[in-house]
Amino acid sequence: MEELIEYILQFGILNSQQIKLIEKKVTELELRKDEYFSEAGKTPKQVAFVVEGIFRGCYYNNKGEEITRCFIQEKSIMCDYVNFEANAISSDYLQACTDCKLIVFSRQAWEELSNIIMGWDAIKSKMVQICMYQKSRKNPVISQDATTRYLEFIENYPSLVNRIPLTYIASYLGVTQQSLSRIRKNIS
Repeated sequence: MEELIEYILQFGILNSQQIKLIEKKVTELELRKDEYFSEAGKTPKQVAFVVEGIFRGCYYNNKGEEITRCFIQEKSIMCDYVNFEANAISSDYLQACTDCKLIVFSRQAWEELSNIIMGWDAIKSKMVQICMYQKSRKNPVISQDATTRYLEFIENYPSLVNRIPLTYIASYLGVTQQSLSRIRKNIS
């Protein structure tokens, strides 16, 4: 819970009573590797803070190929926020790449905090901006060669390389798993 409160306090000031209220409004959730936090075809109903683990945002293109759009690490807010806010059906998945621990706000709790805590909307807005930026980041520039894309991935996500399956990294980079294996072999 401490990590969540520290995260929130980066974006605004809360008193101890407000912090206690937030702590009462959330629940803890554990997801095993490969389980989904939210799924295509369903309406997102929760906002999560990732305490431990890694998620990926992914979707299926018109050829039926699974495409990894982004990775979400510890100490991040996670949600398909556009669809959460609109109470609309999602076309994306948020899937656990590792075993994960989350602190979760239900839709009701998320909205109630806006009515109870003065300044919560401003804090929420800043957290949501970061969440949406992470999720909207596009895959690496395909005009770059695959080795350059992989080297940039290592630079941008140094802690992920050995924590998530190569298939997800390959999907993110837009290469086959075999190509990624060759690239890794050539640069090591």
